[in-house]
Amino acid sequence: MPKDPIPNARPKPPRRLSLALQGGGSFGAFTAGVLDGLLAEKSPAFEAVSGASAGAINAVLLADGLAEGGRPAAREKLERFWDRVSALSPLPGLGLAERAAASAAILLSPYQFNPLGHDPLRRILAEEVDFERLRRAAPVRLLIATTRVRDGSLRLFREDEISLDAVLASACLPHVHHAVEIDGEAYWDGGFTANPPLRPLVEESDAPDILLVQLTPNERDGVPHSSGEITRRVAEINFAHALQHELDALAAMSALCDDARRPEAGLCGKLNRLRLHRIAAEDSVAGLQDASPMKTDRPFIRRLREAGQQAAAEWLAGGAGQPDALRPVASLVAQEAIGP
Repeated sequence: MPKDPIPNARPKPPRRLSLALQGGGSFGAFTAGVLDGLLAEKSPAFEAVSGASAGAINAVLLADGLAEGGRPAAREKLERFWDRVSALSPLPGLGLAERAAASAAILLSPYQFNPLGHDPLRRILAEEVDFERLRRAAPVRLLIATTRVRDGSLRLFREDEISLDAVLASACLPHVHHAVEIDGEAYWDGGFTANPPLRPLVEESDAPDILLVQLTPNERDGVPHSSGEITRRVAEINFAHALQHELDALAAMSALCDDARRPEAGLCGKLNRLRLHRIAAEDSVAGLQDASPMKTDRPFIRRLREAGQQAAAEWLAGGAGQPDALRPVASLVAQEAIGP
């Protein structure tokens, strides 16, 4: 049987950290706040970042900011991007544009209600991120998840091949956006296959600590009845399943390592040393389960960012996110194994 090491209190934040950033539409502003809180301190240093959808966007903003001017530039870039996203919402609350897009997505395909494939994120990301610089000299390793439309498999784009299209593909919801074509292949949102990529992050990172920033609520009370509510809950279940799949894969690998003759060697050694932490948006943002990930008005985005900053400050202070053993982590979605 796999051993379950007893979690120890962490007297201070880890010096090196890898990040796993989940997708979740505008809820990604919470992740930006978490990153801002981490960047406000001199440590930890970041070794690798994996992300899907909004997590992928935050990952490249973080990496490009660090490349441009270190931690202050990364904080500024993250704040400016989400400010620009909030400016896209014409009215407080769920704006008319968001409501129209949500309604159209239920009744029509994006090829019908948006035949030209207009995507304001393309312009914002193109102006905010120097992708050529990232491919040339990224300060952290990147693992950006996309889903290949042809066979539904995971495709990871790493820092040496990162591009604007790769990030847009990672955030491509098929009912809202046209599929993004890269080298003759069409891609959809990476959250369908790895939300976020955890197993590859463990394999490719030497940092003993990984922080998962989770945006999708674990549970939702009641049964959805309207078409919009049903669509949203189905999406949540799909994205939660992708995370559970990654956690189960890590648990299975850990079990195999326990039976290995050299449990401290190679990947098994990494798994034995791994401390997986979590900061969850639903633990910090009241009423998040009732909010829409298409909601982008400025007060909402600001509230998410501030909640993320506070969550990061508490985690750094040791008040939340204590590391748990890898085996209990595999039950994260169903049992809330990680937490204060």
